[in-house]
Amino acid sequence: MRNRSTVHEVLIAVFQVRSFGAGRAPELAVLLWQRAKDPEKGTWSLPGGVLEDDEDLSTSAHRQLAVKVDVREVAHLEQLSIFSDPHRVPGARRIASNFLGLVPFYADPTLPPDTAWHPVASLPEASFDHGTVVSHARNRLIAKLSYTNIGFALAPVEFAMSTLREIYSAALGYHVDATNLQRVLGRRKVIETTGRTSPSGKAGGRPPALYRFAESSLRVTDEFAALRPPNQTLPD
Repeated sequence: MRNRSTVHEVLIAVFQVRSFGAGRAPELAVLLWQRAKDPEKGTWSLPGGVLEDDEDLSTSAHRQLAVKVDVREVAHLEQLSIFSDPHRVPGARRIASNFLGLVPFYADPTLPPDTAWHPVASLPEASFDHGTVVSHARNRLIAKLSYTNIGFALAPVEFAMSTLREIYSAALGYHVDATNLQRVLGRRKVIETTGRTSPSGKAGGRPPALYRFAESSLRVTDEFAALRPPNQTLPD
């Protein structure tokens, strides 16, 4: 059997809940850059690149985000899994370590011209197996929203429950009830009140209370929990 050199690369699926136009509900988006050269010129890739000899995986992921897409701060970054199909890319074999990165709602990092946010529900033509990597990372995010406090990395520092409902609904892919969400996250001590309210809108009315996440680092809140689609009650 012919020997092939093996390259270890890092790929980062960076997600953010974003609004893509007036009147449109926020959607979960992923950061992609468009390839200008072959192989697969014109397709869209996840930020990433080759692991250098003098760096660990996390350091490489941060470097790739800064170099490839000029994103230097993410609210959460963690390694998820390995993609090792011998034929996942042409040429020398590449094993990819996949990372999940999260950017808070309303944050608007400046991006290079070849880089853009894309709704996960309607991805453009993805390079190599990057569409599969995005899907895998999104599924892991959905699971983590059930049993951890990872929502802190998608939410602004302070928020009304209606905003948090939009964030969870976009990330999960189905409508979430704000009252039920508040009850569940409150009982798990994931969120807390700030004692402040948001300014009233043009329509007036009672200003909504503002909340925040109790912690800004990942914590398992209920390892057996699972957020459920509509018509099913969220577990306490």
